Amino acid sequence: MEATSEQDGGGSGAGDYEALVAALMANRQLLEAKVGINNAMFAASDLATSQLGDSFVVGGCEGQKTIDGEQMPLVLGPAREGAGEDGGTGYEALVAAVRAKREWLEDKVVTNSAVLLRGFDVRDAAEFDAVVEALGWPDIRYVGPAPRTHVHGRIWTANEGPLEQSVYFHHEMVLIKEFPAKVILFCEVPPPEGGETPFVPSFRVTERALEEFPEMVEELDAKGLRYTFTAPSNNNTGSMRGRGWEDAFGTSDKSEAETRAKALGMGVEWLEDGGVKTILGPRTLTRVFPGRKGRRMWFNTLVGMHGKELSSATVADGAEIPASFVQRCEEIIEEESIQFRWRKGDILILDNLATLHGRRPSLPPRRVLVATCK
Repeated sequence: MEATSEQDGGGSGAGDYEALVAALMANRQLLEAKVGINNAMFAASDLATSQLGDSFVVGGCEGQKTIDGEQMPLVLGPAREGAGEDGGTGYEALVAAVRAKREWLEDKVVTNSAVLLRGFDVRDAAEFDAVVEALGWPDIRYVGPAPRTHVHGRIWTANEGPLEQSVYFHHEMVLIKEFPAKVILFCEVPPPEGGETPFVPSFRVTERALEEFPEMVEELDAKGLRYTFTAPSNNNTGSMRGRGWEDAFGTSDKSEAETRAKALGMGVEWLEDGGVKTILGPRTLTRVFPGRKGRRMWFNTLVGMHGKELSSATVADGAEIPASFVQRCEEIIEEESIQFRWRKGDILILDNLATLHGRRPSLPPRRVLVATCK
């Protein structure tokens, strides 16, 4: 009888275990959401114990995700009693808070990959420029195909290409020898519909690509990639990549342009129509940067340039990259994307070494400004 009882008990235990597993799988999404909420609560508690109540409070936003235990983006708003000495929550209070917590804030940008400053009533380019200056990060001049206009101080317009078109996910200036460590975006005029600036934790793309295509990823990383891009002589704002080489290199002299291109790690071929073909590479597929947990970042523009009208991306030895691989990488990037709805005055600080970012199609008006920093 004892033996029978023990066997019956073991069978019942196995049934209970299977039922528990089934229940967990059935409620997986709910459980993941609750874990995310708990992580956010713990993060808020950690910030409170760090005595940041006089500067920032932790908030949340639609589309926020918990990735590897961190909130992306980390949303920071003005402290309840005001971030400045006058108790205000405008840009001057934000400038004061940023100066007081500069090292802590930079650490959060690296830890969380993205920080959204919301609710400080930053109104225009001049006020945004004051916040950028308060962060204390050196300026780095933008070099790339996107048409942009200087606005104030260190502030430029973001891509001025047609709003109905999307900007594909990329690390800013990923192919240039010197690229920014941070990209700071400011929403001056939020769009009525669309126009989000989605971003992607880059290491997640590498992880998933390695799961599905380990040999291809390692081969491309070892051999390197070669990119070409064709630019017109003068700016064409009818194209997302319509910045002319004269504007990009800051000169109309071809000899000087060649010198500046070489310093950036580019080769050039002059075209009969006055345009130029730039050649870059080899460049690795992934990169590992200090202070980011040894993560392999998807630090390339393979998907954005492969087989496009004005650009190409091949293996450094000239071999073609399978279109099916590129398409699947594009799907993975989209699946891993994080996005929120812009509000007027929002400032989004991205760790450019850890995040790809892009732009969704938008109805007008939309005005987002940008600063790039070392």
